[in-house]
Amino acid sequence: QVQLVESGGGLVQAGGSLRLSCATSARTFSHYEMGWYRQPPGEDREERELVASIMGRGGGTGYADSVKVRFTVNLDTAKNALYLQMNNRTPEGTSIYYCRFETTTTQVVTWGRGTQVVVSS
Repeated sequence: QVQLVESGGGLVQAGGSLRLSCATSARTFSHYEMGWYRQPPGEDREERELVASIMGRGGGTGYADSVKVRFTVNLDTAKNALYLQMNNRTPEGTSIYYCRFETTTTQVVTWGRGTQVVVSS
């Protein structure tokens, strides 16, 4: 099973920017749907919200309405890493951010352990 390790979280002021990274053991990506999710403080795992997604085949992306324009997801196949560039942060964005891979044919899901982002007002 693929392994995922997130990094890049930390404290950022409202209006600031942060880039999250997800290092993966995957070497080919055409059979994955990949995404970033966030889980606000005090919420259960089931409340994780999809923030951004990208298809390994074709590179199509999708974003939650709340982050459109401000966030960008991209995959760097040379570095075997998924990224989430977050601009113009708002305090509502304080969450643990998780990287998630799902195989498109067998729907096997793998989660990373998360990286915490705190947005100060």
